[in-house]
Amino acid sequence: MVADDVDRVLRRGGGPVMASVAESTTAEDSRLPARGALIAILAGLGLGMFLGALDTMIMASALRTVADQLHGLTLQAWVTTAYLVTMTASAPLYGKLSDIYGRRPLYLAAILLFIAGSLLCGLAQSMYQLAAARAVQGLGAGGLTSLALAVIADISPPDKRSKYQANLGAVFAVASVAGPVLGGFFAGSGEILGVAGWRWIFLINLPIGLAACLLVALLLKVPAKRVQHRVDFGGAITLVLFVFPLLVVAENGREWGWASPLSIGLFALGGIGLVLFLLVERRVGDSALLPGRLFRNLPFAMVNMVNFLGGIGVFAGLALLPLYLQIVKGMSPTAAGLLLLPQSLATTFGARLSSPLMKRFGYQPVLAGGMVVMTAVFAVLGQVGLDTPLWTMVLLVIALGLGLGVFFQVILIAIQDSVPETDIGLASGLYNFSRQIGGVAGTAVFVSLLFGIAGDRVGEQFEAAGPQVQAALSDPAVMSDPANAALAGQLHAQGTVDLNDTSFLAQVDERLAQPVLVALSSSLNTVFLIVGGFLALSVVIALLLRGRGRTAESA
Repeated sequence: MVADDVDRVLRRGGGPVMASVAESTTAEDSRLPARGALIAILAGLGLGMFLGALDTMIMASALRTVADQLHGLTLQAWVTTAYLVTMTASAPLYGKLSDIYGRRPLYLAAILLFIAGSLLCGLAQSMYQLAAARAVQGLGAGGLTSLALAVIADISPPDKRSKYQANLGAVFAVASVAGPVLGGFFAGSGEILGVAGWRWIFLINLPIGLAACLLVALLLKVPAKRVQHRVDFGGAITLVLFVFPLLVVAENGREWGWASPLSIGLFALGGIGLVLFLLVERRVGDSALLPGRLFRNLPFAMVNMVNFLGGIGVFAGLALLPLYLQIVKGMSPTAAGLLLLPQSLATTFGARLSSPLMKRFGYQPVLAGGMVVMTAVFAVLGQVGLDTPLWTMVLLVIALGLGLGVFFQVILIAIQDSVPETDIGLASGLYNFSRQIGGVAGTAVFVSLLFGIAGDRVGEQFEAAGPQVQAALSDPAVMSDPANAALAGQLHAQGTVDLNDTSFLAQVDERLAQPVLVALSSSLNTVFLIVGGFLALSVVIALLLRGRGRTAESA
C-alpha cells in the first residue's frame, strides 16, 4: 500500500524536482550514509514507527483489565482520546519544525517524549494519571511517523526511496497484528518480574525506544536542507482548546447533567476554541494546520467527511469489540487479543485486494463497497448477545478487517484524487488528520454513551428480574459472600451497580451477574447500531463522489 502511494507521489512530483535530483546525483550521493549506516538508521526509524503504531493498537485488548485495576472502566475513553488528540495536533507541526531545525533533533525529541510518556504510563496509579501520561506519549508519537518518512527522503537516493519507505510501511501491518495479541498477553499475565503485567505494555517501550534513539543519534549525520516555514502553533493550540472541553463533557455530561453550569461552561469553551481555531487558520492561510482553500473544494471536503466517519467506525470498533469479548463473553485479555488477530490479517488482505479492484472499477465504487461491508458488520453486531457463538464473532471481525483494509487504502487515493496535482502533497499530509479526529470523537462519545446506557439498563434488568435473581438476593448463603453483598448493597443504595470495575462479574453468583451482562450486552448492541448509522452515512457520501480517478488508474 505505502509503496504504491509513494511511487505515485514520486511519479507525480517528477518533472523539475526529479530532473534537479538527477542533475545533482553525484553531489547528493556523497552526502548519503554508507550502506551499513543506512540500514542501521532505517532500523532506528522503523523501531520508532513501530512503537507509535503499536501503542495505537496495543490497548485494544488490554484496556478493560487496566481500567478495572485502576478502578475506572467508565473513564477508559480518556486513555485513548488523550493519545489521539495530542498525536493528531502535533503531527503536522513536526514536519515544518524539522524543515527549520533539522530532522535529527526533532526526531530525538519525539522519541524521548514518547519514552518519557511510556514511563509515566507504567507508573500511573489512576485512570486520570494514565490519560495524562498517554497525552505525553501522543506528543512524541506525532513525530515518529512523519519525521521517519522525511528522514528517508534526506538520506536515500531517489531510485531507492520508495523501497525504503515501503519497508517502513510494513511496520504498520506488523503493529496491527502484534498490538492486540501483545496487549492481551501482558494484561493477562498477572505479574512479570514483580510488576503488574499490564504495566509492561508501556515499560517495554523503554529499551526499544532507547535503542531507536541511540541508532539515530549516533548515525544520522546527513545535514538536511533547511527551509523556513510559518509554523501554525496557534492552530494546534486552538484545536486542542476546541476538542478537549467537548471530550470532557462527553465523558462526564450524564453525571453532571447536560444543562448543568459546568457542562454549559465547557460547551461554551469548546465553542470559543472552534471560533479561535477558524480565525487562526484563516489568518495563516496556506501555513494553516487545515488550509481553508482545500476544504472549500467540495470533493475534498466530501472525501474527508467519509474519512472522518470511517475513523469513528475504526476506533469505536477497537474500543468496543474487546469490551464485548471480555465482559459479555468472559474471555481473557489474551484470548480476546488472539480473536482479533484475524481482523488484522484481513485488513492487510483487504488493502491488497483494493488495488486491482480500483484499476478495474475506479476508487468510488470500491470505497463505497468497503464502507458497506463495515456498515453491515456493525448492523450485525447490533444483534449479538450472550449466547452468540464465537465462530460468528470470528467471521464478523474478518469481515470488518476486509472493510477496514479497503477503507485505509482507497481513502488516501480518493483524497489525492480530489485535489489538483499541485496540492497532492498537502492533501496527503492531512490523510490521517480527519480520520483521527473521527476516532477521537467516536471513542469519547460512544464509550461514554455505552456506560451511560448500561447504568440505566442494569437497574431496569434487576427490577424486571425473574424469581431466580430474587431468590439469590434473599438467600442468606448467597449474601454471606462479600462480593454478592456488595452488589446487593449498591442496588439498594443506587438502583444500579458501579461499572468502573467489572471484575466483580467473575466473583458474584451467576444469577446476580446475569442481569448486568444482559444490560451491558444490550447497551453494546445499541451503540453498535448507532456507529453503523454513521457508517451508513459515509456510504451515501461515497456514492455521491464522481470520477474514476486519475490516481486509481495507476494504483
